[in-house]
Amino acid sequence: MIARKLPANFNEKDSLTELWKIHDQLTEEFYRLENEIDTRQKSLEKLETPKKSYLDLKIEIANHVLGGCHFCTRRCGFNRLDGELGYCKCGTQILVSTIFQHMGEEPELVPSGTIFTLGCSLRCHHCQNWSISQWYENGEIYSPERLARAVEHLRKSGCRNANLVGGEPAPWLQQWLETFRLVDVNVPVVWNSNSYYSEETAKLLAGFVDVYLLDFKYGSNKCAERISDAPDYWEACTRNHLYGKKYGELLIRVLVLPQHLECCTKTILNWIAQNLGTWVRTNVMFQYRPEWRANEIPELRRPLTRDERERAIELAKEAGLTNFIT
Repeated sequence: MIARKLPANFNEKDSLTELWKIHDQLTEEFYRLENEIDTRQKSLEKLETPKKSYLDLKIEIANHVLGGCHFCTRRCGFNRLDGELGYCKCGTQILVSTIFQHMGEEPELVPSGTIFTLGCSLRCHHCQNWSISQWYENGEIYSPERLARAVEHLRKSGCRNANLVGGEPAPWLQQWLETFRLVDVNVPVVWNSNSYYSEETAKLLAGFVDVYLLDFKYGSNKCAERISDAPDYWEACTRNHLYGKKYGELLIRVLVLPQHLECCTKTILNWIAQNLGTWVRTNVMFQYRPEWRANEIPELRRPLTRDERERAIELAKEAGLTNFIT
């Protein structure tokens, strides 16, 4: 809502480079304005609505990205505006699996207004939402107008937030920005993501997302490639967690995998403590179960043992984390 009040001076003929320059300047201005509103120096309701806003600028940049898609780290480069489909198989019309009040998220988020969209930028062998992420469902096309009304309904029915999840929300960022330009209720936006998105996407999320609910899946690129077909996962994931801490509230999910405590869990928890802070909210998750193609990865054919769960808690304490849950 604040982004819609911040004027942006651009036109459709501007190059992508020019648009990003304007965007970077307005991002700084946005957070100054947000602080003034939060501290009651200014009133959001009294601000005039400009002809073109910071949110409109984000949509314009996102339209450019669709023309040579690089919302995720893969940077496929396909022209989705011409019907080309990349790795995630997402087009230009957002497809929704389900919309509902979710009571199973982290305590501070529930009831959470979850919106599950189809498609994903990863191929996790153990994906628990594989029917959504890998297009085994057909989904239902939603226009931005219809999706905006759904978001408003979730908020008015008592949800604390709009939780954008999938699959993975990053391929649909342009459509999400379009949707929230039409949302007329004050609702926090939760970005529920696998963290495998591009730096351009991270910049577009600033001033749009309130809560970054980010997976931290792997402590090494070797594990990421082997299990999720995710080259350069570590670099993308660490960068995007730093962006999340800088531009919003950060809540991290670390799914503990069998036999990956030393190579992944330990490395991840230590990095969080050293680079984000020991106080950062971290969910050390024991919900792993073999799903989809997990049987193709030998160590993933079974659930966690009691010893592995206890070891994960030890690792969180050894890292110095003071605000973790299981």
